[in-house]
Amino acid sequence: MSTSPTASVSTHILDTSVGRPAAGVAVRVAARSGREAEWQALGASATDADGRCKDLPALPEGTTHVRLDFEVEPYLAQTAAQPVRKQADAQQDAPANRDSGAVFFPEVVITFTVTPGEHYHVPLLLNPFGYSVYRGS
Repeated sequence: MSTSPTASVSTHILDTSVGRPAAGVAVRVAARSGREAEWQALGASATDADGRCKDLPALPEGTTHVRLDFEVEPYLAQTAAQPVRKQADAQQDAPANRDSGAVFFPEVVITFTVTPGEHYHVPLLLNPFGYSVYRGS
């Protein structure tokens, strides 16, 4: 356990539909100090070519809850337009809105609790019709 009085957060995104990192996804960070406290926007970053956000803002002392807001719509819309993806989609028994250009999940918002001195790595596993998160290491 760290001796820091604050928690720290990191994240990355893997597009499980293509087995690659999701680059260029905007990620906003907010924090609060208690269940009833107001959310404080801390800043934003974007995933790099490896799907990682290496410059997320530090959490303020007293943070108890963190919210990561992943703006996945531009990424999913872009990848859906790629020819290889279209071909793979056509081979699946996909819902009708897949061909309409609509993105089912325009954003993914993950809220979790933190303890001072702990590090929280929260990966997002993403595909056009689902996502999963977990506390990594």
